[in-house]
Amino acid sequence: MRFATYEHQNRHHVAVVEEDGTLFPLPGVRSLTGLLAEGGGLPGLLDAGSVTPDIPAGPHVSEVRLLPPLQPPTVRDFVTFEEHVEGVRRSVDGSAGVPEQWYAAPTFYFTNPYAVHGPHDDIPVPPGSSMLDFELEVAAVIGREGRDLTPEQARDHIIGYTVFNDWSARDLQSAEMKVGLGPCKGKDTATTLGPYLVTADELEKYRDGDGFLRLGLTASVNGEVVGKDLLSNMSWTFEEMVAYASRGTTVRPGDILGSGTCGNGGCLAELWGVRGRQDPPPLKPGDTVTLTVEGVGSVSNTVVAGPEPVPVPAARRRSRERP
Repeated sequence: MRFATYEHQNRHHVAVVEEDGTLFPLPGVRSLTGLLAEGGGLPGLLDAGSVTPDIPAGPHVSEVRLLPPLQPPTVRDFVTFEEHVEGVRRSVDGSAGVPEQWYAAPTFYFTNPYAVHGPHDDIPVPPGSSMLDFELEVAAVIGREGRDLTPEQARDHIIGYTVFNDWSARDLQSAEMKVGLGPCKGKDTATTLGPYLVTADELEKYRDGDGFLRLGLTASVNGEVVGKDLLSNMSWTFEEMVAYASRGTTVRPGDILGSGTCGNGGCLAELWGVRGRQDPPPLKPGDTVTLTVEGVGSVSNTVVAGPEPVPVPAARRRSRERP
């Protein structure tokens, strides 16, 4: 099944999306995040969606504003494509190759759950940035609570998938990473999710013999394709990522786990690193980025001008007095 959250006539709805784009709003469901939190995992979600034959059809997707399918309580973004690491390291910090530590575990960082945008929303340029970039990813959505899961157990905790665009201010990111802590404002202002939550059972037909989902990925800017890859080029499966994320802690319904950016043009910075120049150029107001994932759908966002940065002083060099 496919689930959408949308706005129509100033009201928000959660609906099952039919093949032809007809929406069947679920009665009494205020949010998909809330529905997932009620428990039941994938069987419970499929049961909730099975009421559609008994309810009247709603509008077509073309007649509504699609919102992010859910508002995740947490967003972990991994980095599982070796090709992406190679290109972006060369572009962002001038380093060659892949750090040996990258191969040891599926590294991730937490990004901002309050900065989630819908599949067709405008995306403001982050304050103070002149090097905006997109990142083509797929996100797994947690449907059942779990802790210290094995990869085999983790499969039952993934309820579905959605397209994930990790918008990145490369100039801010490059400066911040010199501190050695991780992304900050370079990744803080926008994440696109959508267009739907596609339940995990819908994508099982794409699974290969090694447990990876072999989905085609395409990125275009202003209608021109700049990147194409396969999701199966990940170095860890989503189940392995969930197992690692749950180590020593708990994953809960609605949590999002991003695959990390695919290779072969999954973002501009990778291409800059490979080509040694900013080709294509950084995104600017008026540019439209469209990301398509086979079996999941497409998101298409237009960049608009953002606000000027609110001034914050540089660090003060203190005398380090002691009491």
